[in-house]
Amino acid sequence: MNATLDTANLKELGELDLASFSAAVDRLKAEAHANIGPADVAHLKRIERYGRLATLLGYATAWIIPNPLSAFLLSLGQFTRWLLAHHILHRGYDRVPGIPRRYTSQVFARGWRRYIDWFDWLLPEAWDHEHNILHHYHTGEDGDPDVAERHLEFLRRLRIPVFFKYAIVAIVACTWKIIYYAPNSLAVMHHDGGRRSRQLSIAVLSVGNVLDFRRPAVRQLWLRCYAPYATWHFVVVPALFLPLGSSAAIAVLINKLLAEAITNAHAFLVIGPNHTADDLYRFRFHYRGKEEFYVTSVLGSANYRCGPEFVDYMSIWLNYQIEHHLFPDLPMRQYCLIQPKVKALCLEHHLPYRQESVFRRFGRMLDICVGKKSMRQLEAFPLADTAAVV
Repeated sequence: MNATLDTANLKELGELDLASFSAAVDRLKAEAHANIGPADVAHLKRIERYGRLATLLGYATAWIIPNPLSAFLLSLGQFTRWLLAHHILHRGYDRVPGIPRRYTSQVFARGWRRYIDWFDWLLPEAWDHEHNILHHYHTGEDGDPDVAERHLEFLRRLRIPVFFKYAIVAIVACTWKIIYYAPNSLAVMHHDGGRRSRQLSIAVLSVGNVLDFRRPAVRQLWLRCYAPYATWHFVVVPALFLPLGSSAAIAVLINKLLAEAITNAHAFLVIGPNHTADDLYRFRFHYRGKEEFYVTSVLGSANYRCGPEFVDYMSIWLNYQIEHHLFPDLPMRQYCLIQPKVKALCLEHHLPYRQESVFRRFGRMLDICVGKKSMRQLEAFPLADTAAVV
């Protein structure tokens, strides 16, 4: 499908006072940083306790019988570790006064602490570079490794009934950390010593070549991502319940597998729609300077409904995606405080501020995934004398 023409918004963007908008964003950033304090530490620890309690209750019941409640609790515990990693590795807590070092980006999930802080399919240092650098500072560009529309182009073009396309998306949703995020993030790292790749292209590892063990990157994927995670979660942990009987160990294994599908699907639901919809933009250029960066961050992102805390928690605070892309190094709690001000600022400057329920945004993303609709595109930054929307 052709990208959407949006001449009305183009005219508004062309008339945007970049300097005024940028200065206002900087003031909000300074205000938020000035508000950081002990309450942010307390909030972080409370969220961590939610996840630990979910994990404890999950394991306390998982051995009895395979059941969706235990699986969900286990998935929520794992999901919470990613939530913490996301904001901590974004340096969100580095400047909080009195923050324990284990909650700083220099320590959390680094080296051996990976196994106690964030033991997932993903290699933390690879994800840190893939997401925090390449995605955040190339959002919606060709250099963004997380453009769903590009990754699913094969599905969009596939000539099969749309029902089967939805089925494929469902399979991807339940497995995407394994088949997409682990290899996709590792692909930006050199296999020799973990040095960061300077290339923005991430077409290195895919479902089609993850069994090609001649490739050093594939061997690293299995040795550092797949094997450790699968061995611990699906062999060692169930085996720990063998004293309760083989049926208990099998029940734990089944619940762990169900939890894996649930946590993948949960993450897919709240992460995917943030930058994928027919009302969001892809950019055929790289912004020039801070002023253009602020604008493209808003044009390429969408929020969900914000608050109360339970909703924020289940959304990994990604329901504040616009604010997060403007200020990626803020503690979670600060997004709740700054969001109304950012929204008002965007409306004041006639800058589109996309915000709908997560389910409505997910529906928009599905339309992109199966090829019903396409994202908008900008060929150049929309200054007053340009006409660059296609």
